[in-house]
Amino acid sequence: MVFPINVIRRKFRKVFLSDISPSSTVARLERSWSIRKTISKIENHKFTFTDLQYLLDFVIICFVFFVVEQPGTLVKLSIGVLFTFALLIPITSQFFFPFLPIATWLLLFYSCRFIPASWRPPIWVRVLPSLETILYGDNLSNVLAGKNSPVLDILAWIPYGLVHFGAPFVCSALIFLFASPGTLPVFARSFGYMNLIGVAIQLFFPCSPPWYENLYGLVPATYDVKGSPGGLARVDQILGLDLYTSSFTASPVVFGAFPSLHSGCATLEVLFMSFVFPRLTPVLNGYVLWIWWSTMYLTHHYFIDLIGGALLSISVFYLVSRNYLPAVQGDKSSRWAYDYIQLANEPPRMKARLTEEFTKSAEGGFSSLLETSLASSPNDSSSSDWEIKTLADTDEFSRAFGNAGKSTSMKEKSPFE
Repeated sequence: MVFPINVIRRKFRKVFLSDISPSSTVARLERSWSIRKTISKIENHKFTFTDLQYLLDFVIICFVFFVVEQPGTLVKLSIGVLFTFALLIPITSQFFFPFLPIATWLLLFYSCRFIPASWRPPIWVRVLPSLETILYGDNLSNVLAGKNSPVLDILAWIPYGLVHFGAPFVCSALIFLFASPGTLPVFARSFGYMNLIGVAIQLFFPCSPPWYENLYGLVPATYDVKGSPGGLARVDQILGLDLYTSSFTASPVVFGAFPSLHSGCATLEVLFMSFVFPRLTPVLNGYVLWIWWSTMYLTHHYFIDLIGGALLSISVFYLVSRNYLPAVQGDKSSRWAYDYIQLANEPPRMKARLTEEFTKSAEGGFSSLLETSLASSPNDSSSSDWEIKTLADTDEFSRAFGNAGKSTSMKEKSPFE
């Protein structure tokens, strides 16, 4: 086994590390295990409006803790303690802080099964099919699902039941390897908050999906109704499994038709991947159309649900791309080739070199590091009206914060960086 590992290492170095700059630190990851380092960062952190994201996460997690009945209190406390340590240890916090919005979304989604029906609003059964008819002249889901076959079932199952669940991991790996350092935590937080907003909308505006109309008509719905796999039941029969029938029947969110998070996830993934790999945009757009067709064919969403999910993702991506997303530099073959980071909407002359601390935070470290000021590129001899920080200043951590606001050119740092 030694020989293949060495071969893999050489291949990796040849492909990804061949053009690395010896003096570059922007792609370096945090390797410290000292909790004191994180505590020091907290003490020196200048809190801003964007830190309210953590208050929101904390409130939702507390709600989940008291609502969820299984697992028990001891297990929930143990999970909370372990996750807290993961946030405090620098080597793990760089990954778990960007993951925090995703964890909050998953916990809220899981807790929906325990929320009492008396706490929930009435279920809207007629609004989506009515809007579908008004806007498009017919129920597009029923039109597409009117004729089905085993071939079409498998073609719909591939994006909806397989690719959808693996795509976030594939996108994350590609972004980490090829995009500018700092892009992956922006994607992670965007993905988490987009889904969190989507589940919140589904909780406060519960709507029935097409399969409910096919099974029960437009009669009023109650929260006692179990979920349905829709067209995926035929896939279970083809595969000889009881995978989707049992999982969708026990779904925590039965009436979460609007917005479609299948559409939202696909759209957000395609927007980020098109940003990193613009030449693949036509193929990536084809994937969105493919998953749109599959969701309607399998009677899980109306077309208006897909538009709602797409608009939610477009809004999130527009926000982060205008303010927090690092630019892709076409002459760089991988993340390790970057020697400076530049925001996507910055003027080309504003090439900013990151300090070592900011670089580590850009890979997902503690949010306070996101307040670090960017330093002017050596190629830019013009003076700036904000205090310049270079690699020589990295040992003075406390002086690396709070200077961004001195210039209208520098944007307020966000939870997405």
